[in-house]
Amino acid sequence: MKLRFRLHAILICISVGAFAQPARRPVEVIVAADHEDWTYKTGEKARFTIQVFRNGNLVRNAPVRYEIGPEKLDPTITESKTAAEGKLVVDGGTMKSPGFLRCVAYANVDGLEVRGLATAGFDPLAIQPTVTNPENFDTFWEKAKQELANLPLDAKMTLLPERCTEKVNVYHLNLQNFKKGARLYGILSIPKKEGKYPALLRVPGAGVRGYYGDVTTAENDIITLEIGIHGIPVTMDPGVYTDLGQGALNGYPSYNLDNADRFYYKRVYLGCVRANDFLVSLPQYDGKNLAVTGGSQGGALSIVTAALDPRVKWLGAFYPALSDVTGYLHGRAGGWPHYFDKGSMAINNTKEKLATLGYYDVVNFARRVKAPGFYIWGFNDETCPPTSMYAAYNVTTAPKELKLYLDTGHWTYQEERDIMNEWLIGKLKAK
Repeated sequence: MKLRFRLHAILICISVGAFAQPARRPVEVIVAADHEDWTYKTGEKARFTIQVFRNGNLVRNAPVRYEIGPEKLDPTITESKTAAEGKLVVDGGTMKSPGFLRCVAYANVDGLEVRGLATAGFDPLAIQPTVTNPENFDTFWEKAKQELANLPLDAKMTLLPERCTEKVNVYHLNLQNFKKGARLYGILSIPKKEGKYPALLRVPGAGVRGYYGDVTTAENDIITLEIGIHGIPVTMDPGVYTDLGQGALNGYPSYNLDNADRFYYKRVYLGCVRANDFLVSLPQYDGKNLAVTGGSQGGALSIVTAALDPRVKWLGAFYPALSDVTGYLHGRAGGWPHYFDKGSMAINNTKEKLATLGYYDVVNFARRVKAPGFYIWGFNDETCPPTSMYAAYNVTTAPKELKLYLDTGHWTYQEERDIMNEWLIGKLKAK
């Protein structure tokens, strides 16, 4: 029993990934923009307050170095000052066009350098995407979905007795995915009690890992399926995923980027639709209530799945990746995985790769979403820049709600996860 509990805990930690809140430290650098909502009009000046704390008290004469500039780009202001009372107020300047201005501060206390940041948004709801919207986008994906539909599901379910509970049966599931012989794996949790239930698809953040499944939500009388994207079983020893992530699957977001039909994410996007094919085929499914949720890469996949699959009635997305990735080519931040930042520009800025990305950028799926969506992110996200996320959000015409937690980066407070779960469960179980 102790071994089983330990494995359960390990898998939950791995699955949560970027959702986990950072640990507190005895020395903290707190940066804040001077507007309560950290939001400004273009041309309006922003100021940042930098405070250095040790054990909750301001640190006198703290040496502070700070950098200010558009997020993910080189800073336009770099200065060093002493915070005599542990606090500095600095002029951040402004932005002439919609976007985000970031102040990153470093303080050296007790021989350690500690970092903090704040990000001011300038007319974020006016941000427009830079990515091309291919004329044959819909034709491309309709053809791909038809080819998928022609493949039998060939579903195989293996009961995992050690993960089952009094109320829920848990299975290791694998299906035939986007071409004959390719597989999709996940953890399926189904209420034991006879009845018809709504279904929730959980799509993963980036990386290579195993999954435990969402048993807690299933105990609320909702069928859940948590999938992996790499076509490998999701119940193996954690070391296997580490080896794959550092080996054969290292850099998978760029595999075959120069060919739209062979690009790695084609199997991934279609795999999400295939997962729904299975969910709606279950005799326990209620026939109408289906939702999808995830964060980061999973936030992207939530939007993509809702756009590709009209059976999805609701989507919940934390900080979606793969959004407006071409931003860097237009003098601003682009979305993860940063195909065109200064470290990747030389290898990826080709006609073929740009053409491929038009078919896969989340912005172009967001344009086509019809399902109501609930979105959560923060201004301090350094993995999925808010500029890129707003580029997708702003072209979404479906009913939508954005809940901001300004100071969060690529992580969430427990409160955010609770709010998202409550929203999804409320929608799925509404009478």
